[in-house]
Amino acid sequence: MLAAKVSGTWKTYSSNKVQSLVDSLSIGLLNLGISGNDMTAEGADKIGIISNNRPEWVITDLAVQQIGAILIPVYPTTTLSEIEFILNDSAVKYMFVSDEEMLQKLLTIRQNLPSLKNIFSFNEIVGVDNWQDLFIDSSVENLDKLNSIKQGIPDSHTATIIYTSGTTGTPKGVILSHRAIYANVRLSKESFPFEDRPDWRVLSFLPLNHIFERMVTYIYLYSGISIYYAESVETIGDNLRELKPNGFTTVPRLLEKVFERIMEKGNELKGIKRRIFFWSVSIGGKYDSRINHGWWYNLQLALVNKLVFGKWREALGGNISFVVTGGASCQLKLLRIFNAAKIPVYEGYGPTENSPVISVNRKAISGQKYGTVGLPLNELQVKLADDGEILVSGPCLMDGYYKQPELTAETIKDGWLYTGDIGVWDEGNLKITDRKKELFKTSGGKYVAPQPIENKFKEDPFIEQMMIIGAEQKFVAALIVPSFPTLKEWLKDKHILWTSNEAILKNPLVIEHFQHITGKYNAYFNKVEQVKKFALLPQEWGIESGELTPKLSLKRKVIMEKHKNEIEELYNGD
Repeated sequence: MLAAKVSGTWKTYSSNKVQSLVDSLSIGLLNLGISGNDMTAEGADKIGIISNNRPEWVITDLAVQQIGAILIPVYPTTTLSEIEFILNDSAVKYMFVSDEEMLQKLLTIRQNLPSLKNIFSFNEIVGVDNWQDLFIDSSVENLDKLNSIKQGIPDSHTATIIYTSGTTGTPKGVILSHRAIYANVRLSKESFPFEDRPDWRVLSFLPLNHIFERMVTYIYLYSGISIYYAESVETIGDNLRELKPNGFTTVPRLLEKVFERIMEKGNELKGIKRRIFFWSVSIGGKYDSRINHGWWYNLQLALVNKLVFGKWREALGGNISFVVTGGASCQLKLLRIFNAAKIPVYEGYGPTENSPVISVNRKAISGQKYGTVGLPLNELQVKLADDGEILVSGPCLMDGYYKQPELTAETIKDGWLYTGDIGVWDEGNLKITDRKKELFKTSGGKYVAPQPIENKFKEDPFIEQMMIIGAEQKFVAALIVPSFPTLKEWLKDKHILWTSNEAILKNPLVIEHFQHITGKYNAYFNKVEQVKKFALLPQEWGIESGELTPKLSLKRKVIMEKHKNEIEELYNGD
């Protein structure tokens, strides 16, 4: 059922073992006095967890749920101030942590957490209670008591409160009921669809703290699919090759990284091998599962699948039947190329407030429409407001934001969730065009949607990250983090030496090259949306450094603040 590496060896847990551990932990928590109390979001006891993905995470989640308590997951990369806010806002009584690093984070702010009674660790740490100390044997008497409690939990009761980090402001606690999460599990499994496959295994690495990976985990369990947890983000490639899984979920940023590494390898090739590689990529870039390009294209595609793409599949283990991506818009080019290479990537969409999935491309033949997030799930109602905002209604909606009735009333009106995303319909499929809050107006009064521009520019191998700016300014500009591995190869070919990233970006040839790139991609946009100026930045944006959310979305306000000098220079005198 579940598996993780312990001291270099996979430790596996059968479903019977998981059930036994879940029950023992539930009984232990009940023994501490933890319960659902009056079965309300405010009244039920809260248990926090801050950990990497591992079997213990899921076991704790299930143990907490079945006694009516409420799990409060916290991202391992969350800042101390945000952790303090979340644990105090929800009045967490007990915390589960994975390791020494997470423990030290908590100990730093322990004196500011009046509701916190104790901390339990998954790893053995001297001086800290281990989670196994809570386990109580499942006697008949204990199991009868537990089963009685389970039967008394209404499906309308809160299963979890997930604090969304978002890109701005204080975290908001999204209240999700057992009923809402189960509806999303059922409808996602049925709509995608996920088959019952006890012979399948998946690799899990997206944070379980986010509802996407957590909900998909329930689908895997519900479908008999074995879950193996990646050791770390750095070992994903090794784990894929070792496990040969049938699928995984991801975010576009990680797919972009995979593609960048593939292209780096391609650039190292010489002669005929290099020409075949780039010919293969160009063939893949024209692929569309809904269109038959004719016998000549199909012949070429079959050939490149044999010569080149087969190696890509092997690098992912050779058994991939599905990759589901969400959390941000995926580049159209990547969708075409990966699907051409028989690595099926399906893009979906949904916010935490909908438990989360609203729509997804389907596994059925011709069920994909690249560039869209697919058809709405069965039983969900989706419509567009007059300004294009996506509204959803159905059984998966949150109960509201914890302790924030005014914000809840702004977000859910007449049974419709206002997602804050702007979209259009494309042959019945939903297409996201931007975040409502990210649209900005230039000083000329013209609206600009940054995401489509950023996604198009990021198709270029020389651009690693990009953020469009220009609110209340005369023109659109961009902050660009170059792909330094690609750039360094380019400089090497030109026999140009460098000492640092900063030195590279001052080279006139490099600046000229990016001016050429900007001109090439500006041609895809109207005059108001075109990038007139750009600043090249020497360091990649990251989660730890604060510019990205845990879902790898841009924290635009943070980036604007960090690079205010560069931005002032771009607009100085204009």
